[in-house]
Amino acid sequence: MADIKEMIESVEAQFSDLNGLHPGLWPLVPRMIAAVGVFVLTIVIGWFFYWSDQMSEIDLGQQEEQKLKDSYKTKMQQSISLDALKEQKKLVDQYVLRMEKQLPSSAEMGALLEDINSAANGRGLSFDLFKPGDVAVKDYYAEQPIIIQMVANYNDLGAFVSDIAKLPRIITLHNLNFSVSKDAKKPGIVLDGIAKTYRYLDPEEVAAVQEQKKKDKEKGAKK
Repeated sequence: MADIKEMIESVEAQFSDLNGLHPGLWPLVPRMIAAVGVFVLTIVIGWFFYWSDQMSEIDLGQQEEQKLKDSYKTKMQQSISLDALKEQKKLVDQYVLRMEKQLPSSAEMGALLEDINSAANGRGLSFDLFKPGDVAVKDYYAEQPIIIQMVANYNDLGAFVSDIAKLPRIITLHNLNFSVSKDAKKPGIVLDGIAKTYRYLDPEEVAAVQEQKKKDKEKGAKK
């Protein structure tokens, strides 16, 4: 205990009479404590005024690096699947071309209407009503509804509908209604409905549709 007390007293003695004395002439213990204090103060000042900004820049750099890695992986995957996408596009283009061939032009619509009439005549049937309605113009095609009515037996009507489905052009039947004929001279089943045919728009018609849409959009923006 005496040795410890003497050591403490010796250390305390080194801190006496330091006023006005150059730090380089201080005893060992005060100099070591002062050096440690200066070191800690340097670390604290360096952190707040220099290293903290650098750490933030490092974090941002790491985030940017991760983004670049993710972008690289995405582009690599796209590059790997590019050939498959090209093949898919070819198939889609072929499908679109095939569908376009099933859509007549405005000049061919008369022949298409005749095909529908011929499908009925081929089964020994005739239309009691065959009335084209107003054409509905869409973005890239036009829809032509035709109100139809005929009287026939069940088998002939089924065969007629099947023949319509086999035509090379697209024709769809809508709102079909079947009823028993009340005309004694024409017994059988009455078919009422709407046949819709479709045609692609001519370039001039497409331009007119786009121009009208543009005008409607501008008109809506002014409201």
